[in-house]
Amino acid sequence: MQHFLKNVFGHQTLTSNDFVSFENIYDRHQLACRMRAAGLHLAINLVVIFAIAIASFGMMSVAFAQQGNTVAQATQPSVDSQQLAANFVRPNDMNMGALLLPSKNEGQYVEAPRLATDVEITINGPVARVSVTQRFENPSTGWVEGIYVFPLPEDSAVDTLKMRVGDRLIEGEIKVREEARQIYEQAKSEGKKAALLEQQRDNIFTNAVANIGPGEVVIVNIEYQQTVRQDNGNFSLRFPMVVAPRYSPQPIIQTVDFNKSGKGNGFGVVDPVPDREQIAVPVLDPRENARINPVTLTVKLAAGFPIGSVESPFHEVVSQEQDASTRILTLKNESVPADRDFELNWRATGDAPNAALFRETIDGKDYLLAFVTPPEIAVDLLPKKDREVIFVIDNSGSMAGESMDQAKLALEDALTRLKNADKFNIVRFDDTMELVFDTAVNADGENIAVALRFVRGLEANGGTEMLPALRAALIDQNRSDTSRIRQVVFITDGAIGNEQQLFDEIAQGRGRSRVFTIGIGSAPNSFFMSRAAEIGRGTSTQIGSLDQVKAKMGEFFAKLENPVMTGLSVQGEGAKLSEASPDPLPDLYKGEPIVVAAIVDKPTGTLAIAGDFAGRPWQVNMDIAQAAKGEGIGKLWARRKIASLEAGRSYGTDEEAINKEVEAVALTHHLVSSRTSLVAVDRKITRPSGEEVKSTKMPLNLPAGWDADKWFDEGEAPQPAPQKAMLQKARSMAAGLIAAAPSQSAAMKVAQANRQAVNLPQTATPAERNILFGLLLLLIASLGIFLSRAYERFAKRAERANRMRQNFRWWDAQ
Repeated sequence: MQHFLKNVFGHQTLTSNDFVSFENIYDRHQLACRMRAAGLHLAINLVVIFAIAIASFGMMSVAFAQQGNTVAQATQPSVDSQQLAANFVRPNDMNMGALLLPSKNEGQYVEAPRLATDVEITINGPVARVSVTQRFENPSTGWVEGIYVFPLPEDSAVDTLKMRVGDRLIEGEIKVREEARQIYEQAKSEGKKAALLEQQRDNIFTNAVANIGPGEVVIVNIEYQQTVRQDNGNFSLRFPMVVAPRYSPQPIIQTVDFNKSGKGNGFGVVDPVPDREQIAVPVLDPRENARINPVTLTVKLAAGFPIGSVESPFHEVVSQEQDASTRILTLKNESVPADRDFELNWRATGDAPNAALFRETIDGKDYLLAFVTPPEIAVDLLPKKDREVIFVIDNSGSMAGESMDQAKLALEDALTRLKNADKFNIVRFDDTMELVFDTAVNADGENIAVALRFVRGLEANGGTEMLPALRAALIDQNRSDTSRIRQVVFITDGAIGNEQQLFDEIAQGRGRSRVFTIGIGSAPNSFFMSRAAEIGRGTSTQIGSLDQVKAKMGEFFAKLENPVMTGLSVQGEGAKLSEASPDPLPDLYKGEPIVVAAIVDKPTGTLAIAGDFAGRPWQVNMDIAQAAKGEGIGKLWARRKIASLEAGRSYGTDEEAINKEVEAVALTHHLVSSRTSLVAVDRKITRPSGEEVKSTKMPLNLPAGWDADKWFDEGEAPQPAPQKAMLQKARSMAAGLIAAAPSQSAAMKVAQANRQAVNLPQTATPAERNILFGLLLLLIASLGIFLSRAYERFAKRAERANRMRQNFRWWDAQ
């Protein structure tokens, strides 16, 4: 006790004043302890309540996010063995590629419905007719509904659906989308076989086939019309075979402020991909499964002129010549797995026709389709302007593998083609975004060297948050500079589900910029590429292999120099012309033809196409009476009309008005569209009452060249790479670059570029962050409780000290 008092008062001899001071000290300290304890208890309660709220909101966000995954889930489907009542098989039992679904019995599997596709393409001049036959086979002993997500060309006019069941052939009918779905669901519930063909995007369709019986095969035939692409004397046609998994940004949960009256919605949800479930596809892991969905393909090429060369860059084909202008082509192997696009290119032996006009009469209306190739012009005669080029490169997880190599090589080639007087910058993105320079810089040797090292250090990982990168690229800090043309060049596979967001941004923010797209990989999103370039008043190209980079980039840069033809218009002379599409006509670049579809009131007079060609007036007149008769011209006009109407969504056109007009055009011409579907129903009831039908999404192959390790975890259920990358956003991209910089200033520029890497404001609720924040608060609250109890123990000691004080007073009284 004497030692304690000495520590308090600094001396050992006690006086009355010491006891009074001691009493005051402990009175104040006891009160302070109790007040702190009470205050801390209140604070802890508030923190605990807030932490629980944050953690709960985070968990709700995760649950919501799981309903709308950030990417078309690359998952291996599983199934309960009771669902399909299937015959069990083991992997060693299989002698062909098939999807095996895990059952409850360890080591045993059930085989999912099989799919095989036969494709027949007939090309007559500039028009192709394509027949796609899909064979759905149910190897199980249960009744199933097979749902298959598949691609078609973005300009395809789909007009036919036929379903064959045994010896019965059922023709599909065109219906308004909602009505077609109701008819299909009713037939499915009644046990009738039915097929429903719906468009999810211009290049993504779904085919649902209901009530496929045990061991049965149901054959569905789809037909469509499209135009042949022409560019620099090369004619080409592309048949897509696989839908690449799409990255779909998560829904945004937005809080809503209450107004003065106290009324409000509390919160709202904005989903940039409202149909994410329709375009999400299970993807087969190629490391553990043979590739499935075999495709056979035959092409009858009647070019309309003597054919020189014919090549298929991505598949081996066998060519049989029938005459100088006709070839029959088949795959060298009988079939190939559906894992990459098929492309066919051909050229004329001499000069191909530079103009063609086709006509078809339907219900008293004359539909025209015109092709005109502007004459060749020497490059040195084109007006020259310096350029400001903003390159946007996608280094997200879907680009991993061959796609990233192609993209980097393409961008390196583009950088070396810039002139010293040009300006440039680079924006790279995954689920983060980075600019190499603060603003566009001169394309001198030093800046190009910095950019090249940056590009060579890129690695593919993470999600595809494309919108912020596009916004950054469209920011024009020199809008009044008329001495330069401003170009935004997008290098990507386009594997996203929120295309409409991107189109809207281009339409609203392009200013004087022109947007060009370079599609990369074995299965690029051609719909995004073509529509983005159209709205951005640019052009697009596609690169599918490293061998194509040099040639494709050479042609592409020849177009970037300047538009060859601008201010295009079409009109009738001696005939009333209406409903021309596209409307307005786009600018043309070197080697590109003018393609116009229109309606005339009578098959006489002249079709006149005029514009500004390399700075001089130009016009071509085509005699309507001399137009060649063509089949399907009305449908091609309708498809182009619908595309023009859909593009109007990005310009603020009334949504309801667009839907009504699209619906009317599609119904009139019997076409599948965003508002109409084809449905076929068998009248016969085949599924016995009491038997259930189970739905199965048909799996797809991972596109060729994609890195499976980025999409699947060894030995685990596959997880999409973009989700894993959300936890590792802070990535340095210039390690080792600074040491290799040619000069101190260049090294500083690289370092500065790396400091510009920013985590993008995600277009999703930060659920993981909310949970971590809530757990952190709970940890703080637990620490607070521990300290509170420590204070309580100290207060009890103060009570004991108070009793000691009473003893001291007794001693003093003695």
